[in-house]
Amino acid sequence: MDLPQTIAAIAVNHDVLIYALVVLIAIVEGPIVSIAGGVLLRLDLLPSFWPLYVALMAGDLTGDILWYYIGAKAGQPFIARYGRFFNITETGVKKLEAIFHSHKNLILVGSKLTTGFGFAPAVLFTAGLVRLPFRRYLVLNVLGQFVWTGGLIFIGYFFTHLYSVFNNLFARLSITAAVALIAFAVFRAAKYARDTIIRHN
Repeated sequence: MDLPQTIAAIAVNHDVLIYALVVLIAIVEGPIVSIAGGVLLRLDLLPSFWPLYVALMAGDLTGDILWYYIGAKAGQPFIARYGRFFNITETGVKKLEAIFHSHKNLILVGSKLTTGFGFAPAVLFTAGLVRLPFRRYLVLNVLGQFVWTGGLIFIGYFFTHLYSVFNNLFARLSITAAVALIAFAVFRAAKYARDTIIRHN
């Protein structure tokens, strides 16, 4: 039995285990596992969309909640001891604090679009640090998460579909290049947005 068949067999016979694993991985690296989930859906290695979508949402939001409580409970000592490992600096947090109360809705939802590019952990941490009401924090993150998770699954599914449709090498290389360019463009846009917000406040 080859690897795809093995994955498919595990997904069918141990679906609860598979989705529990998705939740755990999504806590740490939601964007990558969301795109990978779209790929697995397209290859029919996962049985259906909704369980995957819910598992990814649960994992990513669990990570958001953890960052909130780290900010609320650990605060400045965490920044001093561990902040450098997560791109959370005292200067950056102070600048975010200065603008958080007037732009919190935009910043929290927008942080979903920069997850994985060094911006989201600092935003989520600062939300806890400034004691943003947890209910409001969670609602805003859920709203952003609906779009973000669904969009990433679609990207994985769509480009895997295109890749499987075209058999010639040039077409597949073009698709691969397009994915790389899109990822780079998103990365640059996210970095520009982060730097602009911090620079002008």
